[in-house]
Amino acid sequence: MLKIGLTGGIASGKSVVASRLAELGAVLVDADALARKVVEPGTPGLARLVEAFGADMLDAGGRLDRARLGAVVFGNPTQLAALNGIVHPLVREAAASIIATAPDGAIVVQDIPLLVETGQGSKFHLVLVVDAPDDVRIARMLEHRGMTRAESASRMAAQAARTDRLAAADVVLDNAGSLDALLAQVNGLWADRLVPFAANLRRGVRAARTGTAVLSVPQADWPAQAARLGSRILAAAPDDILGVDHIGSTAVPGLAAKDVIDLQVTVSDLDAADRIAPALAAAGFPAVPGAGFDTPKPADPDPAQWQKRFHANADPGRAVNVHLRPAGSSGWRYALLFRDWLRNDPQAAALYEDHKRALTEQFAGTKGTHAYAEAKEPWFTDVAWPRMDGWAARTGWQPPSYPVSNDQVDT
Repeated sequence: MLKIGLTGGIASGKSVVASRLAELGAVLVDADALARKVVEPGTPGLARLVEAFGADMLDAGGRLDRARLGAVVFGNPTQLAALNGIVHPLVREAAASIIATAPDGAIVVQDIPLLVETGQGSKFHLVLVVDAPDDVRIARMLEHRGMTRAESASRMAAQAARTDRLAAADVVLDNAGSLDALLAQVNGLWADRLVPFAANLRRGVRAARTGTAVLSVPQADWPAQAARLGSRILAAAPDDILGVDHIGSTAVPGLAAKDVIDLQVTVSDLDAADRIAPALAAAGFPAVPGAGFDTPKPADPDPAQWQKRFHANADPGRAVNVHLRPAGSSGWRYALLFRDWLRNDPQAAALYEDHKRALTEQFAGTKGTHAYAEAKEPWFTDVAWPRMDGWAARTGWQPPSYPVSNDQVDT
């Protein structure tokens, strides 16, 4: 199944998006609704809240007085943490029960207000953030929720900063405008990305790539995207993955590149790579058959040192190449050295960009990118290798040592 995390600050319009996704066919798991359910009268959750905050948190009918509890916890980090420590585990347990009954191939949307605050992003294939400027959200709370400006500010301060939510987003849905504009974004996302993503996951295939090799201007958020993707890969097989590195042109600041994120997944050996292939496929990165070798370079002519496993994106909205290579192999070392050489030698980066631009012009009328990629290979051997090898010798460059902490993603 395709797992989507949906979040947004208070009064951002997240509930509208959740409802529309459910209308389109998603299985909706509403964390707010579950948070109410797990503290209904007679539940262990309500008993624990009374124990922590006192019986005066109940109304005359024995139900939780949310307004009273809110007045106690919002603006008080210690009390808010105590509340979250009780409710969040219960909500997650209830959500897991719903997800377990979802049909195969379903698109499951978990509406989680505190997704960013609780660090759950790597659990999902995509994180959707509904966004609106702070002043717009305050105006909505004043008009539609009857809050004072101080109450609105307090509620917003209790959540992640807007910048932090945007940094966690794979998709941002802009709700600064009209309701129709927001719903049009949701409809397009569903048809163009979520439905085909779910279909690719079900079939275990990569998303189709069309068109020719086109260089994009450098994008400042490529490293952040790589970090999010790497975190999902690590979470898929934490016992077998030694580390994930952002490699290739998008890992070099200021370098024009095809808009494809390249990640190198370090494993102990190719048996480990084969063992985790199903887990990577389930996480959205299926194996690509017939792509198990890099071209040997003068660093080591032994073909066995250049074997790898190759996976790619099931998500049609973000092209990703995932190279699984054994730690210490020549192919693994070359990828890291090439990246670091380009990062540290502006003349080398400019030389490589000129070469790529010449090839994109040469193959502009060619369908696909295979011919472009093949034409680059001699440059890696004849031009790049002697220069980067010399740079490594002069600087004392060494690749990272593994094993590393499983929460480390080098961007």
